[in-house]
Amino acid sequence: MEKTFKITTPEGLHARPSTLLVSAVAAFTSDVQLTYNERTVNLKSIMGVMAQGISPGAVVTISAEGDDEEAAIAKVTEVITSQGIGEEC
Repeated sequence: MEKTFKITTPEGLHARPSTLLVSAVAAFTSDVQLTYNERTVNLKSIMGVMAQGISPGAVVTISAEGDDEEAAIAKVTEVITSQGIGEEC
């Protein structure tokens, strides 16, 4: 299962929004990935997410695979939209 988002924060995915996303998916057993510019990282890794250097206006894909994948994607969607990190594409 996957969903695509456009990052709308003026700073892109810097420390605060990255931390919010990593914290949101940490409790899920599913494998949750973030893909940007054909590079995929584990969304549960703050260093991996920060290393992507995701800028404002970037389009990222969040994918989840596992027993609670739907709940994981729902949580990511909630955090991205409610915290002003981005919007669904």
